[in-house]
Amino acid sequence: MEPRLKIRYREHVTSALLEEFSYGNPMQVPRLTKIVVNTSLKEAIQNTKVLDQAAEEIAIITGQKPIIRVARRSIANFKLREGMPIGSKVTLRASRMWEFLDRLVSVAIPRIRDFRGLNPNGFDGRGNYNLGLTEQIIFPEIEYDKVKRISGMNLSFVTTAESDGEGRALLRELGMPFRK
Repeated sequence: MEPRLKIRYREHVTSALLEEFSYGNPMQVPRLTKIVVNTSLKEAIQNTKVLDQAAEEIAIITGQKPIIRVARRSIANFKLREGMPIGSKVTLRASRMWEFLDRLVSVAIPRIRDFRGLNPNGFDGRGNYNLGLTEQIIFPEIEYDKVKRISGMNLSFVTTAESDGEGRALLRELGMPFRK
């Protein structure tokens, strides 16, 4: 079965963006290509079990096994050596990406405490959007009682948009609640 957000993109979002930006060709309409979920923990330097717990939580949230990221260079002040495990990351594409975005927009974001809309300044100049979450417990898949420590994560939404305005319009049409 096809994800409902993908159907919405095909049937409503493409026509809305085609009209808004007056593209000459429907293939010029921006698309969401991937979502990258990333977390890094400084406590992982002393205790790698903390990183295993965080990676397990990302796997539960995304439905995909994360890869463990290692430090690229040594930093003496942080007691960090090159090659030490420091974080985990998942790249979501195709149907898993659409399912994750649907759950994020409809279930997880409304559960953020004191939520007044997403910051519209998280765009990078090329239509890609970065969002930082401070708690993993906003996702209903995470059981609050089993969480040993609250950790945040970074979400990167990679699009084919040429500008920030096009990327913002695409994500807004897909249901991302940007503040004014």
